[in-house]
Amino acid sequence: MKTILITGGAGFIGSHVVRLFVTKYPDYKIVNLDKLTYAGNLENLKDIENQPNYTFEKVDIVNEDAVNALFAKYQFDGVIHLAAESHVDRSILNPLEFIMTNVLGTVNLLNAAKNNWKDNYNGKLFYHVSTDEVYGSLGETGFFTETTAYDPRSPYSASKASSDHFVRAYENTYHLPIVISNCSNNYGSYQFPEKLIPLFINNIRNNKPLPVYGKGDYTRDWLYVEDHATAIDTIFHNGKLGETYNIGGFNEWQNIDLIRLLCTIMDKKLNRNTGESEKLITYVTDRPGHDKRYAIDATKLNTELGWKPSLQFEEGLEKTVDWYLENEAWLNNVTSGEYLQYYIKQYQVG
Repeated sequence: MKTILITGGAGFIGSHVVRLFVTKYPDYKIVNLDKLTYAGNLENLKDIENQPNYTFEKVDIVNEDAVNALFAKYQFDGVIHLAAESHVDRSILNPLEFIMTNVLGTVNLLNAAKNNWKDNYNGKLFYHVSTDEVYGSLGETGFFTETTAYDPRSPYSASKASSDHFVRAYENTYHLPIVISNCSNNYGSYQFPEKLIPLFINNIRNNKPLPVYGKGDYTRDWLYVEDHATAIDTIFHNGKLGETYNIGGFNEWQNIDLIRLLCTIMDKKLNRNTGESEKLITYVTDRPGHDKRYAIDATKLNTELGWKPSLQFEEGLEKTVDWYLENEAWLNNVTSGEYLQYYIKQYQVG
């Protein structure tokens, strides 16, 4: 019987990890910590919220006393730390918020784990989930590996890089048992529609403009969120202490090519004429410091732990479109209120 803390478990990736652990490990007690900011939504977990091995705690990781109290209450055996501010555009508007959550919040969790476990680390693990954006930007060739030097380019990636360094420092200084993973862009169900794929699905559905930065030639490696959750499961149970594992989907796409594919799928699903949704593409002013290309080399995770993606991108994208079209009530709910005002401010399109 293990008691596992999953932070950020009401968010996009976190909800998939919580669901996987609650259903796959009925003998584990899973505690979901989430502040429930705009991107945290307990509707994401309606299907498992009444399971006997699941508990939700509304806590802000910036609140040191609340974090310490939670560790004292549950005596966690492991932590899977996903809670983070994660949208680059928002980090440009408000860097301090990202420093507080992503850096201070992570250090609060590290201190709580260190103090609660009191150097008796047998069977304990602090698993920190990070991003490929800490590595900076690639040219037209090459891949990020676990030994790539850090070169963050945005307030978001700088805050995540800092949190990674603190996790490694606690392993080196206090011998805290840790692992870190750095993932590529995720997509799938329950993603808050400020990110590209759900944003554009929603906009196509409502015949609204599709705001494309610059020329649309930025390249990203796309990872299906359920595959990310299984990778986290694999690393949590089988990863080597102190190691870093890159998680990627082996799916590089230029933004404009991805958007055109998405338009084609949506035209088919909505019974529109082929090419109709592409007319919604609207090129907007590029954001500051926009990274050209991300590409993950996940060979280490594959060869050492046997993990690989289950889906090709085209199949995963179609499944994702189907989910959002079948869950219009969820989509309508999360796109109301505060988000609408932010969307208009950020993209200058109504």
